[in-house]
Amino acid sequence: MGSTRQKKYSKLIQKDLSEIFQKEGKRIIGNIFATITDVEMTPDLGVARVYVSLMLAKDKIALINHINNSKSEIRKYLGNKIGKQVQRVPDLAFYLDDSAAYGEKMDAIFKKLDIPPENSES
Repeated sequence: MGSTRQKKYSKLIQKDLSEIFQKEGKRIIGNIFATITDVEMTPDLGVARVYVSLMLAKDKIALINHINNSKSEIRKYLGNKIGKQVQRVPDLAFYLDDSAAYGEKMDAIFKKLDIPPENSES
């Protein structure tokens, strides 16, 4: 799971990236609702793996590629926020978090199942 230091950095970066996407998101990704769902730090704290959930996006893969192409701009915003708290602003790698879509798909499958009611005589 990582060290206490990695977890602390992860939480800090997740919070600050969420604020950046809230304030600067329109310039980076337009009117798409993006949520930073998780951040995992490498042991040397040099790279942050950022998981993003994208709502209402038609082509999520193209959008995550666009976010990765904009990561130097995003990293600059992050550096302005955390620069005094960290020795080095980590490199960013963005990944699509489609766990919400997976959950919705599984819910739909479960709703379609024909499960007979439990026999109350037992």
